[in-house]
Amino acid sequence: MSEAFELFTDQWSPKAIARMNDYVVKLVRVEGEFVWHAHDDTDELFLVLEGTLVIDIDGEDAIELSTGDLFVVPAGVSHRPRAEREARVLLLEPSGVVNTGDATTTDLTSAVEWLV
Repeated sequence: MSEAFELFTDQWSPKAIARMNDYVVKLVRVEGEFVWHAHDDTDELFLVLEGTLVIDIDGEDAIELSTGDLFVVPAGVSHRPRAEREARVLLLEPSGVVNTGDATTTDLTSAVEWLV
């Protein structure tokens, strides 16, 4: 997968690399803070491939993930991923899910692009 990350440099812009049934496997480079959002109808899986990712959870302690760590944000839970330095992350979500969830005022990427 490291070769796939060499195909793009943009932050917070997931790239789809595979489909499994109704799910899409996405890679994303992250640095800085994302927007607070929730996915009302689906869980969201984060697997850190490289670096450190913090997921702020509304009303709870932040979750800190390091390389190899996995965390699932339950459906409907407001959260905000962030990283001090670039992290490389794999996401697993149902097809059609956009990374900005229910956030309506953001200029961050909301659609996924296929790498291959």
